[in-house]
Amino acid sequence: MKVEELSALEVSFNRLIESLLLKKLENEQFTVRLSSEISQFTRFNHAKVRQTGCVTDGWIELTLMKEQRNSVRQFPFTGNWQVDWELAYTALQELRDEIILLPIDPYLVLPSGNNTSREIHSGNLLAAEAVVPTVLELVAELDFTGIYAGGVVIKAYGDSSGKKHWFATEYFTLDYSLFSTSGQAVKGTFAGSDWDKSIYIAKISEAKKQLELLAHPAKELPRGQYRTYFAPAAVADLLLMLSWGSVSEADIQQGNSSLAALWRKEKQLSPAFSLKENFQRGLVPRFNELGEIAAPELPIIEKGHLINTLVNSRTAKEYKKPANGANGSETLRAPEISPGNLGFEQILPSLDKGLYLSNLHYLNWSDRHTGRVTGMTRYACFWVENGEIIAPIENLRFDESLYRFWGENLIDLTNFQDFIPEVGTYDSRQLGGSLVPGMLVEDFTYTL
Repeated sequence: MKVEELSALEVSFNRLIESLLLKKLENEQFTVRLSSEISQFTRFNHAKVRQTGCVTDGWIELTLMKEQRNSVRQFPFTGNWQVDWELAYTALQELRDEIILLPIDPYLVLPSGNNTSREIHSGNLLAAEAVVPTVLELVAELDFTGIYAGGVVIKAYGDSSGKKHWFATEYFTLDYSLFSTSGQAVKGTFAGSDWDKSIYIAKISEAKKQLELLAHPAKELPRGQYRTYFAPAAVADLLLMLSWGSVSEADIQQGNSSLAALWRKEKQLSPAFSLKENFQRGLVPRFNELGEIAAPELPIIEKGHLINTLVNSRTAKEYKKPANGANGSETLRAPEISPGNLGFEQILPSLDKGLYLSNLHYLNWSDRHTGRVTGMTRYACFWVENGEIIAPIENLRFDESLYRFWGENLIDLTNFQDFIPEVGTYDSRQLGGSLVPGMLVEDFTYTL
């Protein structure tokens, strides 16, 4: 996006806030959230372009608050002032008619404070006409499937108390798979603000090696416990489970958290395991739906001990806890697991005999209160003997407790981390991702 286009959107958003302030009644308060993007999407199948084009999209969420009640409207944001203001003023009038009919919300959090922030992260992306030849150059002879998404994503906030935040970032994601003739696949992701050809070459080169290994006859393993190496993408899959009933203070208070035993100090994880929220990479906004700013870093688990949970202002009000800028769902937004000591060249020798898992699939809680996670192996998973990959494996289902694989059975974490991006595009392009190492675990339990 050109600088002048980005500036025009920001000016239009600020004008919208100012105009709503002029129309606001004395007993009313409001918040305004913006989500917008200008993105190029290109879909590939069999190393051919199946769909390509640019999307310009944006929406405003206006929340009106009055007499401890609140109501919400969404409407498009075009950057055209006359269109946007007409939609906003119509929404405001509809909210006024509706809000008097709604019940009182005892834990409603009203806007307060007047902090502001402005972040713009420019990138060096591929030109639109260069995406297809650059991506396909290395995979033209392969069954390559994937989606490239690149461009600018904007998140912004303003409210009736004077808070105002603007976040814009230019970045890309490439989510792809290489398929063998037998239907096996190697999955990979590549993301960032700068397209680095050398990194792309290295990723595709590694994927091709795994694809060759998948040509070997698959090994069927009996259920049981095996020493297992989880590549960073698989670790990221496990980590995301903590956003579903684990690190939320509301879930702790309501007895739904898988980390309740850590919170009660009945258990602890391995001293090698530490988790934090790290916003310093600038991949996601630090402000939440109420315009509150999270700290640049927030330790959650330190050396196996639960130090902090994620607490938004609504939870803080209900349970009389200090808030720490968490989002409405109290989920991880910029998670990072600290690295360990296992070098890349040591992975297979240290695994010796067991499973090498590149990706996981269909994760769910089998027993949240004991931290038990179930799921399946998927994409480029191998059997290893004497420190060498022997064969791909038939898919296995696992069922294991995080108190074991991040606890007593955690052998080590790698001394390097990979960034595993969010690649969702269903409603809009997702921001952020997880910065995680690989990990080596003893006696991981496979049930089918």
